[in-house]
Amino acid sequence: MNIDIITIFPDMFKNVFDESIIGKAQQNNLVNIKIHNLRDYSTDKHHKIDDKPYGGGSGMVFKVEPIYKAINTIKKASKVKKKILK
Repeated sequence: MNIDIITIFPDMFKNVFDESIIGKAQQNNLVNIKIHNLRDYSTDKHHKIDDKPYGGGSGMVFKVEPIYKAINTIKKASKVKKKILK
C-alpha cells in the first residue's frame, strides 16, 4: 500500500511513522509512506504557502497553487511507477 502525505511539518510525521507499528509495517514492505513538504511546491522565493484570509479575520489559509502542484506531481509519479512495474 502506498500512502502520500502532504504537510508543512514533514519531520513531525517522519519520526512518528518510523517508531510506531507503522514503522514495522514499512520495514516489512507492507506499506510505503512518502511525506511531501508542501513548501517544496511553492513558486515563491520564500516558499510561502499561506495567503490572507478572505473576508478578514484571523487565521491562515493555504494557497491553492502549491496544493494543486503537489497533488499533480504525486499523481504523475505514481502513474510512471505503475507503467514501469507492468
